[in-house]
Amino acid sequence: MTRTEDAAGAEARELGEALRRLLGPDNVLDDTEAREFFAQDLSNRRLARPALVIQPETVEDLAGAVRTATGTGFAVVPRGGGMSYTLGYLPAVEKSVSVDLRKLDRIVEINTDDMYVIVEAGVTWGQLHAALDDIGMRTPFWGTLSGYHATVGGSLAQDAALFGSGQFGTAAQSALGLELVLANGEILRTGSWANRRSTPFYRHWGPDLTGLFLADTGALGIKARISLQLVRQPPAMAAASFGFNTFEELVATQTEVTRMRVASECFGFDPYFNEGFEASGITLSEGFEILGKIAGSGRGLRGLGDLFRVTRAGKRVLRKVNYSLHVTVDGHDDGAAGRMMDSIRRVARENGAWELTNAIPTVMRAHPFRPIRSNLLGPKGQLWMPMHGIFPLSRAQAAVDATEAYLAENRQRMDEHGVTTSYLTAASANMFLLEPSFYWIDALGPLRLSVIEPEFQEKWKTIGANPAARDLVIELRQGIADLHEALGAVQQQIGKYYAFSRNMVPESWELLQGLKRQLDPRGLMNPGALGLG
Repeated sequence: MTRTEDAAGAEARELGEALRRLLGPDNVLDDTEAREFFAQDLSNRRLARPALVIQPETVEDLAGAVRTATGTGFAVVPRGGGMSYTLGYLPAVEKSVSVDLRKLDRIVEINTDDMYVIVEAGVTWGQLHAALDDIGMRTPFWGTLSGYHATVGGSLAQDAALFGSGQFGTAAQSALGLELVLANGEILRTGSWANRRSTPFYRHWGPDLTGLFLADTGALGIKARISLQLVRQPPAMAAASFGFNTFEELVATQTEVTRMRVASECFGFDPYFNEGFEASGITLSEGFEILGKIAGSGRGLRGLGDLFRVTRAGKRVLRKVNYSLHVTVDGHDDGAAGRMMDSIRRVARENGAWELTNAIPTVMRAHPFRPIRSNLLGPKGQLWMPMHGIFPLSRAQAAVDATEAYLAENRQRMDEHGVTTSYLTAASANMFLLEPSFYWIDALGPLRLSVIEPEFQEKWKTIGANPAARDLVIELRQGIADLHEALGAVQQQIGKYYAFSRNMVPESWELLQGLKRQLDPRGLMNPGALGLG
């Protein structure tokens, strides 16, 4: 051990003792296994291992811990549910503290008079949805497929799209105000929450300070408490699915439906995703849970006959379908929802679609948050590695064509290494999201194994490493990112992966750097996120 390494170790031990006095011994981790676990996300890449991991239980403890850590020169790196794949919560320097926010998991206030809810950053979308569903409420954007694990704070730091996005946009667009911990440990409030006599019911009280801290990957501050808009659960819902022969027909339909702004959710699958959706299956206990939720919801299905129809159709609805589109519409009554869905049907038919049974969007609405296994892995335990680009609607088809051409150029190498791909497309307000994903057989690693069900842990834990295929995926994923960059794509969860500074006009980049220097003069708040610090 060198003198420098010994000094660094002594600093970490001293900081660890101070943090244990503040947070309690069970909320500070310094063993090698924990530090290594928090040095990884789903990207199969690694930057640095944190010196310590902390798990604060209150906002005041979080603020004190950040003040203590940065006061001794350690960087702090916030982490939510851990489901991202763009290096955003990975420490970029060894002299850092990983801040696991999952113990900040309280729903602080549900205010149905003023229509907002306050949650701590570690609350999951599944937890929030369950609490609000019981009283007939939800947030405009109300979660991701990984909502059993994905946290509200993490989704606002990364931004996210899916449930509710067709009408209401991404997670960031549902935020009203934030309570943040800055790099020096100070607590900052935004929106009307910053008014000493008011409540967090309104976002745009003066300049939009809330927006500065959204989609920042924690580069500017750690989200501690969050105020989100509330809306009433719609009384009626209609769901439909459509099949297409070509990707072009799917894209034409999806972009036009997006312009209509009537769909709450609107997402498309390609042939591989269709096949994988059927092959993944549902365990018996999951199936009973889904059927129970559909039966109790009163939305979209009528009686036991429809329950059995969904059960029978669920695994064969996409059989022999090249491309599929799945849409849900919310309305004030069945007639309104039906009329909006009829307008979508007309667009789909004009683009060559035929209608499928609506089992998939119906089940997804009744049981929105799937077991994380189905999001992280293929049906045979393959690793899943996505990336994405967000495009204006007019560039959607060009983005698809360019991505398809790039993959075709590399198909032979992919076949040699057993690498396959799929596409998910999604509509969010006025944008088109294209998410190509790679699948290949490889060791799952501790992060994935930690969140899947025990039966699948046992089944897949012995899958061996496949570094050649992994390296190819990392190369191709970066190639698509570069390709999308040239087409003017933007991204959610930018993290430390997607290009940001080189695509921003100089004046805007200089302003952002100045804001970073003002809030974090020593560059200790998640250094490297967004390319800052």
